[in-house]
Amino acid sequence: MPTGARMSASIRIAALALSTLLAGPALAQEETAWGELRSQIVGAREVGDAAGLIELVTPKRAEDAAIVPLEVKLHLAPGDTRKVTALTLVVDENPAPVVGTFRFPEGRQAFDLQTRVRVNSYSWVRAIAETDDGRLHMTKAYVKAAGGCSAPAAKDPAEALANLGQMRFRVFADRGEAQVQLRHPNYSGLQMDQVTRLYTPAWYVEKLSVRQGDKPLFSMVGGISISEDPTFRFSFAKTGEPVTVEAVDTQGRSFRQTFPAGEGS
Repeated sequence: MPTGARMSASIRIAALALSTLLAGPALAQEETAWGELRSQIVGAREVGDAAGLIELVTPKRAEDAAIVPLEVKLHLAPGDTRKVTALTLVVDENPAPVVGTFRFPEGRQAFDLQTRVRVNSYSWVRAIAETDDGRLHMTKAYVKAAGGCSAPAAKDPAEALANLGQMRFRVFADRGEAQVQLRHPNYSGLQMDQVTRLYTPAWYVEKLSVRQGDKPLFSMVGGISISEDPTFRFSFAKTGEPVTVEAVDTQGRSFRQTFPAGEGS
């Protein structure tokens, strides 16, 4: 190998080694947030590895920190009789780290859930599943994003209020999925009104539930980390039963809509 090529290769290797050394302490430092949050979220309970149970899919670097796509796949191994009864999503570095807790009253062995979240700074994002034996299982992914909780709303207040509570339900039969979207500004309390230069008070969807006929599919208790116009895409099988979506926000406003036969609109 020519001397110049050897030097170039050596420089690349040295640069890679240096970047690895620098990234290590940074990630370790950011993990300290979880050390402080852990007791608040799971108490003293043991948290096991979620390998073979849940998968968390996120972008490594978000295009828009205010609407970061996040997907959780529940897939218990064949022969595993346990069911997932609850799923909590956490963004360590957010002002209010708990994105939301989703509950599955009948338990789930296979279920996909997608939503959009705000990420305020480079952070670990966690998915913590609880199985019906009372155990907790966690997986995590590192997301590079900043400013998601303070980013201005996409819609002006008048437009947001005019469309408040409007719902949309769509079925993707070929994929075995459905999607629920609720029009709501989901103000985080950290967004500044560009006209008054005052912070807009927090106002967001706190509770949401979806049922098919009399069967509950899932419910959610959420916070400010859910993006504007909350959207949830999830595993779904049409049965001919109507789908009902109900939600309540932090101002006590309630929203409800039933979609006949689950056809969507």
